[in-house]
Amino acid sequence: MSGRVVAYSSSPLLASRTPVWRSKLIVAGIAVGFLGLAGRAAWVQVFGNAFYIKQGETRFARTLELPANRGRILDRNGQLLASSVPVPSIWAMPEAVERDPAKLAQLAKLLGMPLPVLMKRLGEDDKSFVWLKREVDESVAREIAALDIKGIYQRKEYRRQYPEGEAAAHIIGFTNVEDKGQEGVELAFEKQLAGRPGSRRVIKDRLGRIVEDVGRQVPPVDGKDIQLSIDSKIQFFAYQQVRDAVVANKAKAGSVIVLDAQTGEVLALANYPSYDPAKRRNLTGSQLRNRALTDSFEPGSTMKPFVVSLALQKGLITPDSIIQTNGGRLNMGGFTIHDDHASTQLTISQVIQKSSNVGAAKISLQMPPRDVWDMYTEVGFGQRPQVPFPGAVSGRLRPYKSWRPIEQATMAYGYGLSVSLFQLAHAYTVFARDGEIVPVSLLKTDGSVQGLRLLQPKVAQEMRQMLHLVTQNGGTAPRAQTVGYSVGGKTGTAHKQEGRGYAEHKYRGVFVGMAPIDKPRVVVAVMIDEPSAGKYFGGDVAAPVFSATVQQTLRVLGVQPDMSVKPQVVVQSVEESY
Repeated sequence: MSGRVVAYSSSPLLASRTPVWRSKLIVAGIAVGFLGLAGRAAWVQVFGNAFYIKQGETRFARTLELPANRGRILDRNGQLLASSVPVPSIWAMPEAVERDPAKLAQLAKLLGMPLPVLMKRLGEDDKSFVWLKREVDESVAREIAALDIKGIYQRKEYRRQYPEGEAAAHIIGFTNVEDKGQEGVELAFEKQLAGRPGSRRVIKDRLGRIVEDVGRQVPPVDGKDIQLSIDSKIQFFAYQQVRDAVVANKAKAGSVIVLDAQTGEVLALANYPSYDPAKRRNLTGSQLRNRALTDSFEPGSTMKPFVVSLALQKGLITPDSIIQTNGGRLNMGGFTIHDDHASTQLTISQVIQKSSNVGAAKISLQMPPRDVWDMYTEVGFGQRPQVPFPGAVSGRLRPYKSWRPIEQATMAYGYGLSVSLFQLAHAYTVFARDGEIVPVSLLKTDGSVQGLRLLQPKVAQEMRQMLHLVTQNGGTAPRAQTVGYSVGGKTGTAHKQEGRGYAEHKYRGVFVGMAPIDKPRVVVAVMIDEPSAGKYFGGDVAAPVFSATVQQTLRVLGVQPDMSVKPQVVVQSVEESY
């Protein structure tokens, strides 16, 4: 074994004596360094611990929201009207995005946005999170994932689907991109449908990968399902009928409502124009308006049954009482009330059948204004409908103390007050339920419903027979007749208000009725706004919609026909006074 021997005595460097102060200085420097490190460690771990934890969390900790599945909306038979499906959304961590020009150009193309717009989003002030596009198709999400761009991620969200489309749009409404209700049932029942999102606290590395979970995970609570009273089959058919009537009559709009006369459930509510809740680009206010609830109008002759039934209730008249109509003219304080058909006298039944303004005005003037006002308010006019729908109007009914005689007379045939079609349909349940008015429900109800009695059963039955005459030859709405079922109802045709007066050639045609007439199961109300194809009377434009809707509805409900099924001869209707 060989090795080199170092002779310390012969090396000047090693042999020189090191001063004591130098070694002490070095030891002291090392000690101070250790003390500094110890102090810093104490500051980071003890005194300033909260600050550094917060800074670490800011950079690497994330709270991920666990979205709750929104509740479904079902019809009365369990058919889906709205449901949520999972869809991917694309987001980015700008500070970590791989800046490959070719890949980013392809990404912009898949997202359907210009490359400069994409680059602007990636240059946002928030370097840790930015949405690129919400709710993309699965195929697009797969192609984006295949690009394998660092810093580009996907997140599961939920998109609403509406199987009934535009047919039920005004009932169901829609949600926004955050899955929050904006219209209709989606808005009215937001609290029940939305549920409660959960959360997950995680630590991510600089590439956005989840390293570990921290803290307790809060699971989401899914929203509750809502079962409506709507029957999707009846809803679809009613929508088709009102749509076709609006188109055929070159009208501005139309609405139809179907109520279960026994329970007050809304079986259908449709408006046209409508929209597809899943495709809402370029929507107009005209399409979005739920006219059956949000539009009020002067109801015309559909008000006459309420005045006549009140007079019957008070014993002032009977169905066969004679009333002098003076050739269809009545002068009051400088105003002239007139009928479209001249007659010297009519029975009370004929006042309804032929829609006499003079007859209705004279009957109303036999009673104190307070009594007439009470009747109107008890059936719901002048009050907001008790349904959880946003935007439902109360209409207009002035206090009876301010009524002049001419105003009491004109309100008897539907001028000087305003109602919504929904209010009108609800009010007619008082005749269908033998004098009881039932609360209206948009949700499915089980069992019997307690109503509020306003009329004696005999009075309601007599009124139904008068309404039946309206749909027979000689009445104002023979086109309301339905094969297999007896029907009854009342037409209304009113000039539209324009400024402080009335438009000469703009009308609303209305028909409200029920079937079968002896024991009504449904009440149907139809309104056609501004028909311009030559016909505008309610008996011509609205009654046919009623006829087709009633027939289909009663078949869906399994109601047996109460008349022999045979062709019916319909003659020209008597033009109603409006």
